[in-house]
Amino acid sequence: MNEMDILEKCAYIKGLADGLNLDETKAEGKVLKAVIDLLSDICETIADMDDEVATLGDYIEEVDHDLGEVEEYVFDDECDCDDDCDCCDCDDDCDCCDDDCDCCDEDFMEAMCPHCKETICFDNELDPAELICPACGKNFAE
Repeated sequence: MNEMDILEKCAYIKGLADGLNLDETKAEGKVLKAVIDLLSDICETIADMDDEVATLGDYIEEVDHDLGEVEEYVFDDECDCDDDCDCCDCDDDCDCCDDDCDCCDEDFMEAMCPHCKETICFDNELDPAELICPACGKNFAE
């Protein structure tokens, strides 16, 4: 006999009880009938919950797949150089900054903070006297 699911087992028990010809006028018959009805309701609820869990599992897998694509798009590292290169700082000794790095673009300039000596890149249209260093937070003009 194949493995029965919960609804089939409940129906089997209900059939067994019906085959007993329980006298529902007696207390024992009423109790067994009520327990079997309750068991039937519980089994149907569990079966419905199993279906919902399966649907939610499928949905979670789809969301996880989509999130993976978003993460790949957002966090894709375009730099193919060694681990000891930090392209975002655009150091002079970095040979990976061809045209991919914004710092090396014609619209950006490099300047050294007079306070912390950190090199930063900024837009050509900005006045260097109005710059605030992202490393130390001080104004270049101070």
